[in-house]
Amino acid sequence: MAQVKEKKTALVAAYRRHEKDTGSPEVQVALLTDRITYLTDHFKTHRKDFHSRRGLLMLVSQRRSLLEYLKRMNSKRYKELIASLGIRK
Repeated sequence: MAQVKEKKTALVAAYRRHEKDTGSPEVQVALLTDRITYLTDHFKTHRKDFHSRRGLLMLVSQRRSLLEYLKRMNSKRYKELIASLGIRK
C-alpha cells in the first residue's frame, strides 16, 4: 500500500501548478491516467472482469470531461498535458 501512496504523491508533485496544489485539472487527469493504465493491464489477464470494466469506462469518461474543460479554459495547458502524458496523437 505504501508504494501506491508514493506513486500518487510523485504524480501530484510532477503535475501540480503550485506547492499546495492537489486538485487542478492537470493533477486529476494524471491520476486518472495512471488508474486507467493499471486497469488496462489488469484486463489483459482478467478478460471477464466486467464489473471493473464498467469502472474503467467511468474513469475514461471523467478524464475526457476534465480534458474538455481544460481545453476550453486554457488550450496551452491542455496541449502541454497531453504531450507529457502521451494521451492523444
